[in-house]
Amino acid sequence: MRILVALLGLVFSLSACAQDKSSEYLEGQHYVVLEQPVRTADPSKIEVAEVFAYSCPHCFHFEPLLQAWEKKQASDVYVVQTHAMWNPSMEPLIRGFYTAVTLKIKDKAHMAIFNALHLEHKSFNSAEQWADFFATYGVDKATAISTYNSFGVTSQIKQAEARTRSYKITGTPELVVNGKYRISSRATGGHEEMLKVVDFLIAKERAAKK
Repeated sequence: MRILVALLGLVFSLSACAQDKSSEYLEGQHYVVLEQPVRTADPSKIEVAEVFAYSCPHCFHFEPLLQAWEKKQASDVYVVQTHAMWNPSMEPLIRGFYTAVTLKIKDKAHMAIFNALHLEHKSFNSAEQWADFFATYGVDKATAISTYNSFGVTSQIKQAEARTRSYKITGTPELVVNGKYRISSRATGGHEEMLKVVDFLIAKERAAKK
């Protein structure tokens, strides 16, 4: 009986520690409240926006964690990704990302692109190189090249740059919850902790909606 009581006490203690930990997530310390909220794609749900870059090794390591986390989310949460462009030399990467989005192969190709860059050390510096890669997903090369150079992809790039500025992003990867709260691993201490802060803010937004 005493063992059972001790075990129950341990369970309640761990639960209390978890609750205490989540209550320690503080504005200005673990996350930043944006001065001007950014409009989300679907106001009826809770948006989690990631700003990343294919060239970023931290984003490469974070992507599997984000994908696993996303699979566990309820139907009222959705994830969107925005590719950053800190300088003109990054244009082929951001253009390749939005080409994949436009061609509707992003979900299949996204992690493979990271692997190609960081593990296989491939280069994606031209429409032709991207077209060769996308051909492995059944995309016609001429279609890939025309999409890469299209007005639609250029428009998405401009929108991505505008969102990145509005989020006040300082590095990658960073997450923005519901267009209001910005979270970075530098503030939270790591990628796993960053997602815990996101969980905390999602709960906060759910409570506000009720």
